[in-house]
Amino acid sequence: MFAGKTTELLRRTRRFAQYKKCLLVAYKGDDRYGSDAAVITHDKNEMKAKSVERLSQVENEAHVYSVIGIDEGQFFPDIVEYAERWANQGKIVIISALDGTFQRKPFNCILELIPLAEEVIKLRAVCNGCRREAAFTHRLGTEQEVEVVGGAENYVAVCRKCYHSYMDSKNAPAAPPGTPTSVARPKRRSSRLVAGSGQHRRASSPLPASDIEERRLSLQALTLR
Repeated sequence: MFAGKTTELLRRTRRFAQYKKCLLVAYKGDDRYGSDAAVITHDKNEMKAKSVERLSQVENEAHVYSVIGIDEGQFFPDIVEYAERWANQGKIVIISALDGTFQRKPFNCILELIPLAEEVIKLRAVCNGCRREAAFTHRLGTEQEVEVVGGAENYVAVCRKCYHSYMDSKNAPAAPPGTPTSVARPKRRSSRLVAGSGQHRRASSPLPASDIEERRLSLQALTLR
């Protein structure tokens, strides 16, 4: 999440739209930005789309399009069947999807598409904890079901080390009632002399996790031709 999956989907679809007829398909359960008639990125870049729960619902109109873009592909139960069918009909099929859940379990339908695709691009985000490249997602809530559509309010992108740190913290036993709570003191900002400047420059201290932009996780853009 927050790796630019949907942005890349829109970029590729728009490129073809200059000379081919394109259909963009959105997942009906994704209404994070108040519209189910468009695919919208986190920075509010949008493109008109057909919103459905299954790809079979656009089969009757798909025959008139040369390019079909699909967002949130992991949520369509029939994606393997229709992506392969449309690709075999000579259409260009572009799919953006998560390859794994917040529990680091695979979305099997997306893994089934990989050997069928001519091109696979895996994008990574920025870790919410340490700013390294992030390939995993941590869910902030306590829901256990796989399909919980959300953005920065529900998920953060994490690297391998921070993923385990989050999980260790979440699974740690609660402190007994009456246990004193320690209060972390803010770190003092140090200063150092900058050579040749005659002035002191403050050294940057690490940003708290709440100030780091939350990015989305390891995502895939699959292109089937």
